[in-house]
Amino acid sequence: MKLEQPIFIIGIGRSGSTVVHNILAHHPNLSWLSAVGKRYPAKPGRNRMLMQALDVPVLGSMLAKRFTPWECFDFWEHHAKGFRRTCRDLVPGDVTERNKKKMRKVLAELTTPKRNRLMFKATGWPRIGYLREIFPDARFIHVLRDGRAVVNSMINVGWWLGYQGPQNWRWGELNEEHKAEWERHNRSYVALAAIQWKIAMEAVEQGRQYLGDDQFFELRYETLLSDPVNTMRRVLEFAGLPWRDSFQRSVESYGLRNMNVRWTSELTVDQQQTVQDVLAPALHRLNYE
Repeated sequence: MKLEQPIFIIGIGRSGSTVVHNILAHHPNLSWLSAVGKRYPAKPGRNRMLMQALDVPVLGSMLAKRFTPWECFDFWEHHAKGFRRTCRDLVPGDVTERNKKKMRKVLAELTTPKRNRLMFKATGWPRIGYLREIFPDARFIHVLRDGRAVVNSMINVGWWLGYQGPQNWRWGELNEEHKAEWERHNRSYVALAAIQWKIAMEAVEQGRQYLGDDQFFELRYETLLSDPVNTMRRVLEFAGLPWRDSFQRSVESYGLRNMNVRWTSELTVDQQQTVQDVLAPALHRLNYE
């Protein structure tokens, strides 16, 4: 089965991309990677069998409670070395002919006749140019969240490597502008997290140059929180997926919570000011107050 218009959910960590990923997984025409794909990256057929089983009455309901969509970087790394951790964004020139042939073949093995569209989530670097080079008709959903909320969330997760400094954080060395900004804020970690958010946003903007207008959709996390049904309607329309009553029920029952304002109570006044100073131009450009 030929793989057509795979859907990639992108966004910096803590942006809300997992929520979007989980909601979309309820669509009956989408295949996605699970813990099975992570455990057996060399055997995509096993993940496909799970997708088929999800559509079996009774059994599917039981499996849906146990299996959820995973990012599965181990799967990607198995088939495309270097995909998971890079010091810069991946671009078209990083794709080899081997990458193209292998990834097109392997990913096509993940779909089923009913779940004939494929969805993936890849956080961190957007990798737009790289993925577009392999899948020319791909669709990209960028989950955008207020950078202040992202910073507050990011510095509280175990996988954030900013505490080891930019020489070890897997986002490459800071350019002169960002380095001066970090020094100006006394090497503050909240400033570094804010700079990381800006780097990610800049990478998304650069990556968009590789896409047609019909290949990129920016989903504001705040809009999803305030109007989940209509927001997901627009997402499905962009992706070329039909709206289903069962999917609407899943969206309505998801239980979204707005935690965007926690940065105003969990960061000190000085830390809040630092984040505001670093992010002000970018927030203004992206129409955040």
